[in-house]
Amino acid sequence: MANRPEQTENIQNQNNKNEAHNSLLKGSAWITAGSVFSRILGAIYIIPWITWLGSHYTSANAIFSKGYNVYSLLLVFSAAGIPGAISKQVAHYNSLNEYALGQKLFRQGLKIMALFGLIGALVLYLGAPLLSVVDFKTFEIDSRTIPVFRSLSFAILVIPVMSITRGFFQGYNDMAPSAISQFFEQLARVIYLLVATYIIMQVQKGNYVNAVTHSTFAAFIGALAGIAVLAWVYFRRKSQFDDLAAQSANNLDISTSEIIKQIIHQAIPFIILDSGITIFQIFDQYSFYPMMKDFVIATQDQLDAYFAVFNFNAQKLVMIVISLATALAMTAIPLLAGAHARKDVQGIREQINDTLELFLFVMFPAAFGMSALARPLYTLFYFQNDLGTWVLQFYSYVAIFLGLFTVLAAVLQGLYMNRMAIKYLVVGIITKIVLQYPMIFLFRVFGPLVATCLGMAVTCALMLRALYRAYQFNIGRLVRRTFAMAVFSVIMLVGVSLVVKVFSLFLNGNSRFATILPLTFGVLVGVAIYGYLALKTQLADRILGTRVARIRQRLKIK
Repeated sequence: MANRPEQTENIQNQNNKNEAHNSLLKGSAWITAGSVFSRILGAIYIIPWITWLGSHYTSANAIFSKGYNVYSLLLVFSAAGIPGAISKQVAHYNSLNEYALGQKLFRQGLKIMALFGLIGALVLYLGAPLLSVVDFKTFEIDSRTIPVFRSLSFAILVIPVMSITRGFFQGYNDMAPSAISQFFEQLARVIYLLVATYIIMQVQKGNYVNAVTHSTFAAFIGALAGIAVLAWVYFRRKSQFDDLAAQSANNLDISTSEIIKQIIHQAIPFIILDSGITIFQIFDQYSFYPMMKDFVIATQDQLDAYFAVFNFNAQKLVMIVISLATALAMTAIPLLAGAHARKDVQGIREQINDTLELFLFVMFPAAFGMSALARPLYTLFYFQNDLGTWVLQFYSYVAIFLGLFTVLAAVLQGLYMNRMAIKYLVVGIITKIVLQYPMIFLFRVFGPLVATCLGMAVTCALMLRALYRAYQFNIGRLVRRTFAMAVFSVIMLVGVSLVVKVFSLFLNGNSRFATILPLTFGVLVGVAIYGYLALKTQLADRILGTRVARIRQRLKIK
């Protein structure tokens, strides 16, 4: 019997839903792998780096962090906005079979990005003395950061062009080139950084500021490697892109000036929202020192040590977890933009649920697990330090809100709810600014993190409310599954904490080498507990798809 029209439509809708879900999982897997491996590389180098820096490592961490915070913000303004916009617009035109227009958009975007990179590099190089002010009351300058800022300016010349090329591939929902280039970018950066630091500090017995300057210049070396990988992939696939362009519908005729206007119009929200977390960190950088001086008597080195603990040491490790959110955000934008272009409201609802649930399914155990392993983890990468351990434990939970903000901002942008997303970010920033001083008064070093957590929580709550009002996604399902993931993560936290406690009874807690066993067994126990509970309750099946059922059957978990 032939299918009735409504049956055929239902089958097609289900196929589209499954295809979108599989695309999200596949894209997330590529981006997550590239992002996490890059973050791990970016954290592992810390072990030999601080060893070679010796007693200067806390001050080195502080000026490294100051340089990278400002660099990251300028990078967002010169690079992060337009690639996100390109990804979104290319996906939009591709879904309408206007491949030629999407490629024209990319070519024009390359010119804009080259210009933005030049402007950003000049701002960072020439503005280094002003950016080095640490106390605007007295206009005290930290001269150590001037060469650090200038060394980072070279990377801004290259990274915008590299970033937009990644955005172009993501617009085709092809995440592999971005992931691979990201890995090689980080690999080249870390190799140059370690070689330069070893030569300066161990061979030449040189100055730690010089070592940090070369360590930050390594971002330029990494960018060259990343763009080389992308160029190689692009030219290998150029014939495919040309074939798609030749088969375009060509129903839309948009001038070059209109394309540039579209790019800039779409880029502004991406720039503002992508800079959200960085703005919080920049505010910490320029407010922490003067505010702490109101409550504690400390030398510059002591303040450097306090600042480095939360703004570099713990943050470096937590960013490994937050990179999971970034991966999901990058995957969600083109999928949502495509569904929006097709006016597929039901598909958008499903995509919102899938994106949030997949994020929380990974983020909860990662954050809780890092908190449980905070002591051996901090000791391995730095040195045994109670304050550092406590800060890392708390930061692990703050990371959930930072990651959720990243995902929600991406979802809102993919659905063209840009103004609303920006408005709610501004509310969160104001909350952070208002609470910063009293939180530092109450909690000292923890104060900036408490203010960040509360600011991000307000922003996330407002964004979730806006999404629900607009699309009425399945909030009941989301709450139920989130509750289950939270319970499983708490059970895992208890189990991993017991593992760490047992090993601490007979291992030297101050030894880096001794942390390997509790970390290894802690991770294995954590994965086993959370994995078993997720498989036993079939939560993993519902979030990750039917393929997980085969894993459960092989493990004989019913």
